[in-house]
Amino acid sequence: MTAINPHPTLSLEKGDATTVAAHRNPDEFSSHMSNSHPIGVFDSGIGGLTVVKALRDLLPNEDICYLGDTARVPYGPKSPETVQRYAVELAGMLMRKNAKALVVACNTVSSIALPLLTREFSVPVIGVIEPGARAALQATRNRHIGVIGTQATIRSGAYEKALRATDNNVRVSSRACPLLVPLIEEGLLDDDLTDRVIARYLEPLLSDGIDTLVLGCTHYPLLAGAITRGLKRQIILVDSAQNCARAVDEMLDQQSLRAAPPNRGELHVALTDSADNFLNVARDALQLSFGEIELQPLP
Repeated sequence: MTAINPHPTLSLEKGDATTVAAHRNPDEFSSHMSNSHPIGVFDSGIGGLTVVKALRDLLPNEDICYLGDTARVPYGPKSPETVQRYAVELAGMLMRKNAKALVVACNTVSSIALPLLTREFSVPVIGVIEPGARAALQATRNRHIGVIGTQATIRSGAYEKALRATDNNVRVSSRACPLLVPLIEEGLLDDDLTDRVIARYLEPLLSDGIDTLVLGCTHYPLLAGAITRGLKRQIILVDSAQNCARAVDEMLDQQSLRAAPPNRGELHVALTDSADNFLNVARDALQLSFGEIELQPLP
């Protein structure tokens, strides 16, 4: 459990995480895939680097290939059919880099395209929603959980479905926060304007009486401090990025895909279009180091 004082951010302990998809026989993978192959991570843009940071901290021996679809971000306002098509394209690009697993570091894609991806690809596919939902259920005491995310994630009801699949009596209050991602990408992580917008978004959830809040967008961990200020009382924050990394950690053991301990994991970052200032914002805020950015043309 990682604490953000005074509002702790909960992450699952190893053994509690649940992977979405790929409960196949490990021999299916080990027979044709080396454990030294990279983990493929993709997002609609650069926000998924919060998941990469969690993976790097937890799994320092693993090579990671990150692909951000900066040419077509944001995904939130797009139709489900379009998001599914984009997701299959990005996953296919990572599979051509011999990815041994796919991590969907995007709540929008996880909420809309995960079942399709698990059908289309033969490697484990892990999203951010199921691990976050499990952590929230472990954290809540009054069985009332708040969820904030993009319009597409909230509209999909994916967190509500995941939460109620385990506890049908849990209360869920959800709120789309479309202004938060632009504020984050402008680098306004510690700014009065951002604080006012967060307060406006959180007020209905606090009035509803939530005791746990799921950060249902992989950009949002960058605003954990500002969100903590906006909560103004003891609310547990659930960081889907950290819990996704826990799920990957468990999956590597389940599928015998863990890299050998002597391996020093490397991070390779590719984007579908040139990066804007947000890449520097994310790199500095997350203290991630990576080399030259690869420009990866879309198929």
